[in-house]
Amino acid sequence: MDFAFRIALKSFPILIFLILSTRLTSIDASIHIYKKQLFNEVGNAYLLPGGSEGLDASLSSDNSATDGRSFIRFQNITFWRTPVAADENSDMEHSTGLIQAVIFEAADRNNIGGSAYGGQRSICCTPDLAKLEGCKQGEVIRIPSATEINWPIVLNIQFRGNDLSTHMDSAEVPIQKTGMYNLFFIACDPKLKETVMSGKTVWKNPGGYLPGRMAPLMKFYVYMAIAYLLLSAIWFWQYVRFWEDILQLQHCIAAVIGLGLFEMILWYLDYSNFNRTGMRPVVITAWVVTVGAIKKTLSRLLILSVSMGYGVVRPTLGGLTSKVLLIGATYFLASELLDITEHVGTINDISGRARLFLALPDAFLDAFLILWIFTSLSKTLEQLQAKRISVKLDLYRKFSNALAVAVIASVAWITYEIYFKATDPFNERWQSAWIITAFWDILSFVLLCVICYLWAPSQSSQRYAYSEDVGEEFDEEEAQSLTRGQSNGDVSLVKQELKNGNAGISDEEDDSEEDKRE
Repeated sequence: MDFAFRIALKSFPILIFLILSTRLTSIDASIHIYKKQLFNEVGNAYLLPGGSEGLDASLSSDNSATDGRSFIRFQNITFWRTPVAADENSDMEHSTGLIQAVIFEAADRNNIGGSAYGGQRSICCTPDLAKLEGCKQGEVIRIPSATEINWPIVLNIQFRGNDLSTHMDSAEVPIQKTGMYNLFFIACDPKLKETVMSGKTVWKNPGGYLPGRMAPLMKFYVYMAIAYLLLSAIWFWQYVRFWEDILQLQHCIAAVIGLGLFEMILWYLDYSNFNRTGMRPVVITAWVVTVGAIKKTLSRLLILSVSMGYGVVRPTLGGLTSKVLLIGATYFLASELLDITEHVGTINDISGRARLFLALPDAFLDAFLILWIFTSLSKTLEQLQAKRISVKLDLYRKFSNALAVAVIASVAWITYEIYFKATDPFNERWQSAWIITAFWDILSFVLLCVICYLWAPSQSSQRYAYSEDVGEEFDEEEAQSLTRGQSNGDVSLVKQELKNGNAGISDEEDDSEEDKRE
């Protein structure tokens, strides 16, 4: 245990550094903004990823309507090439550099690029591929989709003469089929390898600007807010009724319920604003993420404190307080870092390696907390069993069973999540991806409900409170047995006294008779 704490202590400054080094710039979600972004070399092409989102098919074909339509719109897109590349051309030349915007559905990803004679796959058309595929050398290889001949979409942007920059005309691509869509800006000319781009693209679903995989979560947070509201109403009603009998532990439970309700409301407001405007302000999302991290941390510390017997077997955590606070602070920083990277940023998926790096501290701390919780719970159960405090023992057995079920469910769901992501590298099952996030909120809420049920405020709340008379029930049973023994003893003593009295009377009579004879 001390070894694990030393590891947590060493990782504490590292987590602080990672959070401080995370860039909190202005984030525009379904409105993707590009600021002087550089093309990267991939194979024989130069790429700049423009976005990846799940989009539902348009409900309306009327281009003048804004609601019910789904589209990708290009606005104020400008490209800049290097002065060296521009000076190699004459100002009289018509086309001196080509950049192509390519939009394709994830299912048609193999329709972009090709390979000659089974060799390495190329994005841009080479002389050999021009002979085999009939593509145009120096352009992106595009194979028409089997379901829609006009897809993938390729839009051409030309540099003219020796101009340093070129501007893309505003364009809008309607989405008539539900799918995961990807946008790339591609240059095949090696002279354009250091080209940069600025501008924005607007991605819209029929119901608003929320990406398809995030849209169901907005309704989910409404239902979760209602659930927390009902739980808080029931809890605080009992809280007020039995105010004089409230335990310190029940104050902590009330705080977690309040934070849970506040978090769900904030998530809904964040998603609602995002869906309406297409913008996701950093400050609002950072606040939501921070409240969520605080709530997750307090929930885990609450379960740990309950497992240690806080307020039931021991009045305080004593020397463990500093260790509990340290693990809580470390967990908060790890959770905050992971959530900020996932939510306070672009809506595109984080790369697998980046997310794995950020998820490792969080996963390690969760595993450590689970181990500590069950170790403490085992010790608490042993204490209660040794002291024969049956009421508290029954309570803790129910709690340990609920906790075991929650851990088993968590392990099973993590296994499913790994399988889900491993078998869907291109996010083609994006419509059901929201369930991965929703499960953890549901599990946390259910476990909180179990704790509320077991430690609900009532007239008998003080039965579970810590008492210096640790063997209270045992003492009661012993007292009852002693009382029964005393009552039986009293009867026997009376009988004995009667016998002795009778014996005394008979002795006196015998003495008087002897006196008469004398």
